[in-house]
Amino acid sequence: MRVLLVEDDQLLGDGVKTGLLQTGYNVDWVTDGLSALQAVKSEPFDLAIVDLGLPRLPGIDLIRQIRGMDLDIGILILTARDTIEDRVEGLDSGADDYLAKPFDLEELYARLRALQRRSGGTRADTVLVFKNISLDPAAHTVSLDNNPIVISRREFALLQKLMENLGRVLSREQLNQCLYGWDDDVDSNAIEVHIHNVRKKLGGGKFIRTIRGVGYMIEKPSDDSASTASE
Repeated sequence: MRVLLVEDDQLLGDGVKTGLLQTGYNVDWVTDGLSALQAVKSEPFDLAIVDLGLPRLPGIDLIRQIRGMDLDIGILILTARDTIEDRVEGLDSGADDYLAKPFDLEELYARLRALQRRSGGTRADTVLVFKNISLDPAAHTVSLDNNPIVISRREFALLQKLMENLGRVLSREQLNQCLYGWDDDVDSNAIEVHIHNVRKKLGGGKFIRTIRGVGYMIEKPSDDSASTASE
């Protein structure tokens, strides 16, 4: 799950980004509205956390322009402005939710999960299942034959992306965008290494297929009902 954080307060931005990374999100952080606008034009994001008092382009104007581009992205306003008028203006501009500062990180995580549910994208309350492998996005856990597996943040994101797209081939670029942010130093064979590690940790099988010259996929089971199981 890729998040764009738009916050000009360095201390707060650093704290939020660190917390989101530890929770399993892939985060890119910009400190002004114009940079954020350029980011959503050039990169795919699932969620955006937007402060209102931004330099160069106010948060309200940023949100309106994003909505004008008809992008499928959940938007959460994060701001010290907490009057009824501010809330109404923010939501009417196209934001999906509004969280006033100061706030607790656990509440922020919960609101992001709610945005994922409402956006129709990744179901944050749904356990993904493929044969004897299960992945719980909310708890950030993976199990094999009901036994928990130790898995890194990026291995988890890779497996989740593939399980969400059973039967679809995902390119290396699509997977890189899911796993890495702008500031990450990415080795040329990083995806291959993660694929190898996931296969090894989950029984060593070839359930993740390599489509040479195209990308990777998990083949969709013939019984579609086996692909997901709600909590």
